[in-house]
Amino acid sequence: MLYTAEQVAQLPAEGFRYVLTTLNDNVLTVTLNRPEKKNALHQPMLAELAFALAYAHYVPDVWMVVLAAAGDTFCAGMDLRSLSIDDFERKTVPEPAGPVRLGELMAGLHKPCIARVQGPVYAGGFLLVGGSTYVVAADSATFSLPEAKRGLFPFQVLAVLLELMPAHTALDLCLRAKTLTAEKAHQVGLVSNVVAKDELDEAITSLIDELKQFSPTALQFGLRAYQQLKNLPSGEQQAYLYEQFQQLQQTPDAKEGMAAFLEKRPPKWRGR
Repeated sequence: MLYTAEQVAQLPAEGFRYVLTTLNDNVLTVTLNRPEKKNALHQPMLAELAFALAYAHYVPDVWMVVLAAAGDTFCAGMDLRSLSIDDFERKTVPEPAGPVRLGELMAGLHKPCIARVQGPVYAGGFLLVGGSTYVVAADSATFSLPEAKRGLFPFQVLAVLLELMPAHTALDLCLRAKTLTAEKAHQVGLVSNVVAKDELDEAITSLIDELKQFSPTALQFGLRAYQQLKNLPSGEQQAYLYEQFQQLQQTPDAKEGMAAFLEKRPPKWRGR
């Protein structure tokens, strides 16, 4: 994490400049709020996003995250034009401990993240979408990797895509700078669910309600294990997973889940 638990114990009292946050019933909604620039990412915005996601990671009252965007475009990728002026802008959060790499940032959340995709996604915006646990997209949304047209290549996006789809499909998206419809993005595994634009909020609320039936602690353990398995040799994976199961059994949520099962009642999760 680029911020410590102490640094993100509270969100900034004055709020962020480029990111909006609301915490409601254990769900933190983080909204990209630079619509005049099509939510293109620059360093101040990336720092705010890193801070908000670190807050979500560390704070027990946050059980899941909804990642949304203001305006007509979900994210236009990196704002290359802003690089020369970022250093002169007053930051709303402390300087992160290192460079903000979106793929690592999303992988380190360890809580369910639902991307609410209401419009086009370009370039680096794929890192936010591909790093989310679920992606609910409007049927009018599009997904495009135009880097090759500009003499560039979406290196970091490729790494994310390779976890979601066959290598040939991922490479083709990067090499030919193709634009996918929401339905095609669903077919290749980038999008979880496609709905009409006016049904986005209803679909996300339904998904949140379903996820809340399950132990937030168990979901967090599972997502963390999923990321950790990538770094472990195959011979060490089962021992690690056994240890995780032993640890999970000792949590209040696991004890509540077993008690509720035996008593034939709905569990009351605490997220601990």
